[in-house]
Amino acid sequence: MAITKTVAPFYTKLAMVLISAICLFYIAILGKDILCPLLFGLLFAVLLLPFAIFIENRLHIHRSLAAGISVLLLIFFLGTIVLAIISQMGAIGDDWPDFKRHLLSTLNEFQLWIASKFHVNMTKQNAYVNNTASQFLTEGPAMIGATLRSISSMFIFIVLILIDTFFLLYYRRLLIKFLVAVFREENSVAVYDIIAQVQSKISQYIQGLLLELIIVSTVCCLALWFMGIDYPILLGILTGLLNLIPYIGILISLLLSILVAFASAGAAKIILVTVVLFAIHLLDANVLLPFIVGAKVRLNALITIIGVITGGAVWGMTGAFLAIPVIAIFKIVFDRIDGLQPWGMLLGDERDEKEPSTLKSEISKDQDLKHVAKR
Repeated sequence: MAITKTVAPFYTKLAMVLISAICLFYIAILGKDILCPLLFGLLFAVLLLPFAIFIENRLHIHRSLAAGISVLLLIFFLGTIVLAIISQMGAIGDDWPDFKRHLLSTLNEFQLWIASKFHVNMTKQNAYVNNTASQFLTEGPAMIGATLRSISSMFIFIVLILIDTFFLLYYRRLLIKFLVAVFREENSVAVYDIIAQVQSKISQYIQGLLLELIIVSTVCCLALWFMGIDYPILLGILTGLLNLIPYIGILISLLLSILVAFASAGAAKIILVTVVLFAIHLLDANVLLPFIVGAKVRLNALITIIGVITGGAVWGMTGAFLAIPVIAIFKIVFDRIDGLQPWGMLLGDERDEKEPSTLKSEISKDQDLKHVAKR
């Protein structure tokens, strides 16, 4: 059952869509500090919802305790990743003198190669390097202060995400009742359908991303370890995490890996590292992503690129990550509202098959739609 609406001329509908889009972008820019952790909390709440329902029903505990246990599980998972990164950063700190000496030696060899191949005087190269180093030292305190402010902001951001996740899990039934009450009673089936589809698709999408993260991180760790690159675990984890940002993340991880390869293994390994990481990215983009994630939320490449760039322009790196699930939610809504199906078609892929319009085709036939609200 689709939500019905009064038929209007095309130019009227186009104007309404454009005005709505402008208002949404304006609200997103103004409410970044509130909406960004709220959206992350929504994604984590959708991911943890089956676990919260399971322990609430099987262990017969209060919903608040079930939500708290679910958030603790999330903290444990995120803490494990952060501890792994910090331990590797500690190893870099211990090896910093050797790392610095090797970096300077490699840089000197690189300067000699430039002097021999391109006939650039070593004096000019040293003058440029010294100017860059002095500029870095001059701006160093400001950079350190900015880094500390970023760390404190990130800590507050994570705390807000955890709080939002807890309350979204705790008040999930109230929120569903509110969404149903906003529309007319004859549209309740379509509203339940949209809610259930968003929960199902986004949950499967996040699970696919986590599996993709584990596979990419493991393959990168093994590949860098076999090539003899220092800190393969750190680079592998960072590559897996940054790979969650489509198209942009792989370039950032590649730059980090090239820097470490240049400092620890010499300039000769740069090409090998670049080829291996690009091969892993191509394998991920053409095999893992379509097989694990693409079947859950299928968006065309053009919309994906535009969404990532727009999200990055509005909310930075977090916006680039949130762009895909947000567009996927819009697509689910557009596909189920009369007059907006063409916009859902634009967001989708040509290989998409027509999705069922009711939740009963997605769940068992004996389960009633209103059971969604009781969860």
